Amino acid sequence: MDAVQDEAAGKRARGLDRAFEILDFLRQKRQALKPNEIAAQIGAPRSSVYELVNLLLQNGILEFTGGEGRVYLGRKLYFLGAAYENHFDFTRECEAALEQLADETRETAQFCMLDGNRYTVVRMREGARPFRISTDVGQSVPIPWTASGRLLVAHLSDQEILNFIPPQDFRLPNGEWLEPQTFIAEVRQAEREGLFTFNSIVDSFTHCFAVPVRGEEGHAAATLCLVTPRDDGIANRDRYLDCLKKAAAGLDHAPSRPKRT
Repeated sequence: MDAVQDEAAGKRARGLDRAFEILDFLRQKRQALKPNEIAAQIGAPRSSVYELVNLLLQNGILEFTGGEGRVYLGRKLYFLGAAYENHFDFTRECEAALEQLADETRETAQFCMLDGNRYTVVRMREGARPFRISTDVGQSVPIPWTASGRLLVAHLSDQEILNFIPPQDFRLPNGEWLEPQTFIAEVRQAEREGLFTFNSIVDSFTHCFAVPVRGEEGHAAATLCLVTPRDDGIANRDRYLDCLKKAAAGLDHAPSRPKRT
């Protein structure tokens, strides 16, 4: 009897994992897809995907959109996200910090975190420049491509970092290979200095600044970043870093701090 119950529990757990995989896949694709397209692209059995999609549709987690049976993330996810934000003060505090950074520097300010083993921009405030630099909020990016990534994995050992980051993520957007040991050396540099800056790997015209926002355990639970035109970023390096450090100090422990009642 116990073996049967364990097998049933295992199937439910695998189904839950697959459901989250479907949701993450749609979030990354940013478009409505048919269930058979989802199944083919995530390498899952069509029958399992159809069954899970129907269950998610019934619960409002997915919705039909775009015709021809296509599905996308449902509005219930918005309400779940709103409930999460309502429980924590850090969203309001983060917005205020980003607004202050953008006003002080006129540059694009971002609040970034890890999403599994990928990096994502959680909040962003565009700068006041006529030429604006922006990115898609919520889009997952390989950790080695980002300045923030060096800080967000700094609490891990060298081997834990190699185990955590998928090997293919060391392939940069231009096709070049970033040696994992070079990346680890940069992680340790970021850990010592409490910051990381570099010319963007993703965009050849920008310079990126990142400082940690520390959680209760003392390591970087998130980062505050500035994304600037390359020449201006280098010319204003010290001032920009001072602004970032001041803003980050006000947010330390905020990502894990529940809202005061």
